Amino acid sequence: MIHPSQGLQIFVATKPVDFRKGHDGLAALVQSHLQKKPFDGAVYVFHAKRADRLKMIWWDGTGLVMAYKRLEQNASKWPAIRDGVLRLDPAQFEALFSGLDWRRVSALDIRPPALAE
Repeated sequence: MIHPSQGLQIFVATKPVDFRKGHDGLAALVQSHLQKKPFDGAVYVFHAKRADRLKMIWWDGTGLVMAYKRLEQNASKWPAIRDGVLRLDPAQFEALFSGLDWRRVSALDIRPPALAE
């Protein structure tokens, strides 16, 4: 399981992609279709036409990493198909990665205390 840190940016491509694409093909999609920089450290999530598979790429500082997941018994909940990109917070990403309905998840906004007691 990937546990994204609080400062990590996560972007989801809303339109399905050809799952034969590898590292370079997905990085090119990030740059051309999502208008983002594939080597900026953010996680970019893509899905196939069937919502039971997803691929992620991210730059870890030394190379481009790609992860693939196939859900066995159900499908992920994806936004309506349209061109564009959607930003998820870490809690929503973990729900999506687990096959849960990420639209029903929201992260708590916890502010640090102003003073120590």
